[in-house]
Amino acid sequence: MNARNRLAPPSPCYRPRLSPRSAAVLLTALALVAMRTQAWAGDAAVNHAWQQLSQSLNLAWVLVCGFLVMFMQAGFAMLETGFTRAKNAVNTMAMNLVIYPIGLFGFWSVGYALMMGGVSNWPSLGVLAIPHRELSVAIGGHQYGLIGCAKFALVSVSHDPSSLAMFLFALVFMDTAATIPTGALAERWKFSAFAIYGLFMSMLLYPLFGNWVWGGGWLSQLGLNLGLGHGDVDFAGSSVVHMTGGIAALAGVITLGPRIGKFRRDGAIGLLPGHNIPMGVAGTLILAFGWFGFNTGSTLAAADPRIGIIAVNTMLASAGGALSAMLYLWHRYHKPDVAMACNGLLGGLVSITAPCAFVSPAAAVMIGVIAGLIVVASVLVIERRFRLDDPVGAISVHGACGIWGALALGLFADGTYGDGWNGIAGPVRGLLYGDIGQFAAQFIGVVVNIVVVFGLSWVFFHIVERIIGNRVSAEIEWSGLDALEMGSEAYPS
Repeated sequence: MNARNRLAPPSPCYRPRLSPRSAAVLLTALALVAMRTQAWAGDAAVNHAWQQLSQSLNLAWVLVCGFLVMFMQAGFAMLETGFTRAKNAVNTMAMNLVIYPIGLFGFWSVGYALMMGGVSNWPSLGVLAIPHRELSVAIGGHQYGLIGCAKFALVSVSHDPSSLAMFLFALVFMDTAATIPTGALAERWKFSAFAIYGLFMSMLLYPLFGNWVWGGGWLSQLGLNLGLGHGDVDFAGSSVVHMTGGIAALAGVITLGPRIGKFRRDGAIGLLPGHNIPMGVAGTLILAFGWFGFNTGSTLAAADPRIGIIAVNTMLASAGGALSAMLYLWHRYHKPDVAMACNGLLGGLVSITAPCAFVSPAAAVMIGVIAGLIVVASVLVIERRFRLDDPVGAISVHGACGIWGALALGLFADGTYGDGWNGIAGPVRGLLYGDIGQFAAQFIGVVVNIVVVFGLSWVFFHIVERIIGNRVSAEIEWSGLDALEMGSEAYPS
């Protein structure tokens, strides 16, 4: 058969026909195919719309929680000012105010890039990959992240909503850490030295340790590389935020020395009481309120059902810390110490911040109660044995309780949450639930924080001491920093 015959049309007498029954079957099949195609298209559209809605809600959730954390700055200002003397009220308030803009510009220009520069995306906030780079070293065939190297001044992510929301959220966490030493070094810290410290904390110290735990750095990789649980885990910042601030404050207190009149030549400890305890109590309650943004916001997702237990654990731990601190001192000295109850409440909050998503409510109560006792014991030991002067108890509340919170996660994480955390399959379990590796990872994180944060802070304070000095003159300290250092008074006569 040649090509002509193959291409010839059918004979005019040929007429293909379908029976009515066959035609009905064919039409039904075509209708079903059309309906299914439309359903698939509809499902895809619904899924896309739902994904966009979910991401929008998550963005709003992260921003609102970030606003709550920023409001905590007012709480810190009132707490620290109330617990210090009236002649230094303007100076203490000013440090809590100015640390925000200084820290913001430092973190925006450099700090955020060093901390989160290696993060490729935020799945709950957006699915698109973002420019990222992490400086890492290879040891034994494993990569260990050291520092982020992208997103400086937000230039490469200036139009990415998820990155901008996370910058705001990370910023207010950094600001919390930076504020902690302003209380411990109050009433003798030179304002110019404080301003330089704000840049140091926001541009280097906080981003460095933050990268290692939250930015994909080497502490978070201890699970993948060494098989230690899920690596160093810190849900909302017991170690990254509070311990970092507390350890930096310890280095500063050692360098600056005590306030004039605190420790006398005969060995007696002078009482330098705060001038407005009600202001301190109000500040404490503001902090407790803002802490809900701190902990629940760290889910980065409004639809995460874990939000409920996180909020409840936060409340329970704070109550346990307040009551245990107050009742212990009430029993010992026959008077309820309201200021120490405030610090016990804050100590409970600091301690639950790392494990709040991983533990049961009963464990949260225990963590808070122990934290309150740690605050009391730590304040007494620091002041009486080591003769260190911390006017507001910041080292005890944030440093000591930050350590306890990180370790408590390694003890009490009950295996009900955290599947896939730091790239490890399965939920997070602590030592009491069968995973000694998780406790080991937490312990390593604590030791690294103490060594690195204290070491870098000690070097920084000593460099500043040699260049401009950290401390005001004795004349200014005697008269009060408001009049001679700041040029204004909180309570003019």
